[in-house]
Amino acid sequence: MAFTIQFVREFTRLGLNRSVGGVLALAFSRELSPVITAIVVAGRIGSAFAAELGTMQVSEQTDTLRVLGADPVDYLVTPRVIASCIALPILTLICFTVGMASSALLADGVYGISINIILDSAQRALRSWDIISALIKSQVFGLITSVVSCAWGVTTLGGAKGVGESTTSAVVLSLVGIFIADFALSCCFFQGAGDSLKNCV
Repeated sequence: MAFTIQFVREFTRLGLNRSVGGVLALAFSRELSPVITAIVVAGRIGSAFAAELGTMQVSEQTDTLRVLGADPVDYLVTPRVIASCIALPILTLICFTVGMASSALLADGVYGISINIILDSAQRALRSWDIISALIKSQVFGLITSVVSCAWGVTTLGGAKGVGESTTSAVVLSLVGIFIADFALSCCFFQGAGDSLKNCV
């Protein structure tokens, strides 16, 4: 909604009200939804993974699994990685839907731009690749978050202090990895001059 305020103010001054929905849809689908969702998940789920596995490591529960003949990676890490790669695209779609809906309501209620104009502009600007690229990004972000967090968790040393340090390091490295991956994927996915907004002007 804060993003919408900035765009609507400037686009209204330029007389480009019919382009607002398209710009918002592209911004949400290509960047904001996957990145913001990944940041929230890295802070919430990534820290939980690192703390839980770190606690199991320092309390020697992972050693118990090895004694019982179970591989800790297969038993503890793999399910978390798979779950993250499945959940992130779903959460990204929810984020995109809620973001567009709240932006349309704000533009209509505060700035007088009809919801129908916003949605029509968004529909004309969006391509299937925009949604697909968001889902691919979110899967990569989920992979980065879960792998980094689990890796720091299962290599924790030093008792309770080590668990805290591993959790902090896991979240920070996950966020840095998300930003680097976002830049690399954006460079790969979106090359050359874009024409998505030409039908919205």
